[in-house]
Amino acid sequence: MTAGRSRSHFRQLANVVRNNLENQQDWTQLQTHGDDYEPDNEQDDGGGSGSGTGTGGKRILLSGLPPRRVYIHPDEQIELMRAERALGNGRRIAQPPEHEWVLPMHLAETPTISQFAAIFDSIDPLPPAAVEAEAASPDEGQEEETAAQWKKWRNAKRSKRLLLAIVQDDSTVVYYVMQDGIVKPRQN
Repeated sequence: MTAGRSRSHFRQLANVVRNNLENQQDWTQLQTHGDDYEPDNEQDDGGGSGSGTGTGGKRILLSGLPPRRVYIHPDEQIELMRAERALGNGRRIAQPPEHEWVLPMHLAETPTISQFAAIFDSIDPLPPAAVEAEAASPDEGQEEETAAQWKKWRNAKRSKRLLLAIVQDDSTVVYYVMQDGIVKPRQN
């Protein structure tokens, strides 16, 4: 996200994160997006161009399917608890994982809010593989009203989010969930 970073730097970051997701976090269906990053076109435009980074070129993003759900919206969690209570007998509603966007970054980078905003402007709520999977799945038909309530935070209805993958010099990777906009905080 800073000017002067080379294409190979961003590719290397993406490769470190992809390797971590595949081999240590057990992600599947990993894809690389925006590998057409052009450092020659960099200019600090404050993120107004919608180019993906606010630096004139696109950042390399990854997408994939984690082994478990990464994030549950607080309102969805409440509706799930209500729906499970209505089912009775301690039965639980299955929560399959969802495809996620991943933004590789180095710990030394100093991104701005406008750069993050430009990245969010450049992506859809769902990565392409998730859109394809959703289109291929048959419609489940009419469901109970309570079941439909907790589904309104999933798939194409969800807000934009990504996992910020922060890479340290020793290749340690730490992940943070980052939302586009304001999200209601969890209540205990």
